[in-house]
Amino acid sequence: MTAPHRARVGDDGVVGYDVEAVRARFPALAEGAAHFDGPGGSQVPDVVADAVAGTLRSAVANRGSVTMAERRADGIVVAARQAVADLLGAAPAGVVFGRSMTQLTYELARAMAKGWGGGDEVVVTRLDHDANIRPWVHAAQAAGASLRWADFDRDTGELGVDAVAGVLSERTRLVAVTGASNLLGSRPDVRAIADKAHAAGALVYVDGVHLTPHCFVDVAALGADFFACSPYKFLGPHLGAVAASPELLATLHPDKLLPMPDTVPERFEQGTLPYELLAGTTAAVDFLADLVPNYGPRRQRLRVSMTALYEHEAALRERLERGLSRMPGVRLHGAAGRRRTPTVLFSVDGVPPRAVYEQLGARGVNAPAGTFYALECARRLGLGDAGAVRAGIAPYTDDADVDRLVAAVAELRRPGG
Repeated sequence: MTAPHRARVGDDGVVGYDVEAVRARFPALAEGAAHFDGPGGSQVPDVVADAVAGTLRSAVANRGSVTMAERRADGIVVAARQAVADLLGAAPAGVVFGRSMTQLTYELARAMAKGWGGGDEVVVTRLDHDANIRPWVHAAQAAGASLRWADFDRDTGELGVDAVAGVLSERTRLVAVTGASNLLGSRPDVRAIADKAHAAGALVYVDGVHLTPHCFVDVAALGADFFACSPYKFLGPHLGAVAASPELLATLHPDKLLPMPDTVPERFEQGTLPYELLAGTTAAVDFLADLVPNYGPRRQRLRVSMTALYEHEAALRERLERGLSRMPGVRLHGAAGRRRTPTVLFSVDGVPPRAVYEQLGARGVNAPAGTFYALECARRLGLGDAGAVRAGIAPYTDDADVDRLVAAVAELRRPGG
């Protein structure tokens, strides 16, 4: 367990989210920028950096039980699987690690496609990041299967259950759907979609990369057969993870080196795992569990802390949207959706997204522009390949950051102005 953060206790005696105590744990914030770039990769707290560095300073070797170095490596892997399992409500024996969510999704898509053929169908959505589209497109093409597309509502940014149900059939083998749009923040009703998919006999692969940093995740409650996430989006190091039931993983046979273990989940992990990054992942999960002081098993602490974080971030999102919506010429995209992560996508009339990004950066406000690999989503919104400006709120974002962004947008200079 990480050292508990300083508590903020209200007049009613309820312990609340103390953002200043949280911010004090992020060395990168000392550089002075206001970071709204978390959806592309969050800053990391001191304990994560310490865990990575500490592992690199220690003796490690390939996993084993003979030497201290081997046992240390094995312990790091076991601990990281348990940490991610606690974060997601999954089985540790079903947690697979890889270089990135994209790499893992490609590997699993190829393994699943070995059982597909002509007449089979795969469903993808235009709300998704391309990492939950293109691997399935390529796998379906290689297997001779057909691809079906589900569209979202342009005005609200929401993917309706009926939009997915309308393209399902008895031939559907897999439905790939996002837990939350990394571009708009909109959150589909994954459980309702999963129920429809399962009724059709299909598996469900959920891209939880953008959902996991902001919500308390329960893979079983979502109905996800596979749930993918990226620790570097939730205050950890750069790698990816997928959680599934060990029994389901045992039915898949990925291409692998002959000497590699054939056990689950090791059969899916190509090469030696990055032990230092796994140690950092465990530290990140522990940090999240202790965002607000509370006691009990880590899964229970995560529920309390992630619920408090959700409320903190939702209030900041509303503050940001109010500030931006009052400005002439500023357009918010997909803000009408009801279920959202704290992610705001906006454009400024007469100023290219890249120019907005650069001018904000010059003012110490990091809010990048583009499609952020959600290319199908951006095109459906009519934003083209230039996309828009994305402001993502993170655990270390405070009121001053939001006000600084709003003020910086108000000061933008239009080309030629």
